Amino acid sequence: MTNKTHYPLIRTIYLYLFALLGLTLLVIGGVRFVDMGLKAFVFTKAEEEERLIYKTPPMAPIGEKRLEDVENQKDFCLSDKQKAEFEMWLKDYKNWKERMSKVDYVTSRRHRDASLNLALILIGLPLYLYHWLTIRKETKNKESD
Repeated sequence: MTNKTHYPLIRTIYLYLFALLGLTLLVIGGVRFVDMGLKAFVFTKAEEEERLIYKTPPMAPIGEKRLEDVENQKDFCLSDKQKAEFEMWLKDYKNWKERMSKVDYVTSRRHRDASLNLALILIGLPLYLYHWLTIRKETKNKESD
């Protein structure tokens, strides 16, 4: 059985370091929750750019040269394979558009952030409390001796 007084400096450093780590996790999780709340209720336009970025449609299977020909109204022919690819792209595009109308990417990102923030708090709180209470108990024992 090892004696607690054998390495008092190392033990003290360990306890304070992990108490600080737990407190840091708590602060980061709390600050991120406040940030989420401010963006959701006060600064509602802060995530508008993100909403627009996710609405970019998928790329067409036709190359740039073909697109330039279409824009210049030149005659061009598509092979059966290219027609099939284009029809598949058109079908995928319609499916994508339907899915996009149902998904709010900002809300889903907020949920991911909330789960991370809650995890930080749930890990940081017991880490901080255990080490800080141990420090207080040992300090109180030293003072009473």
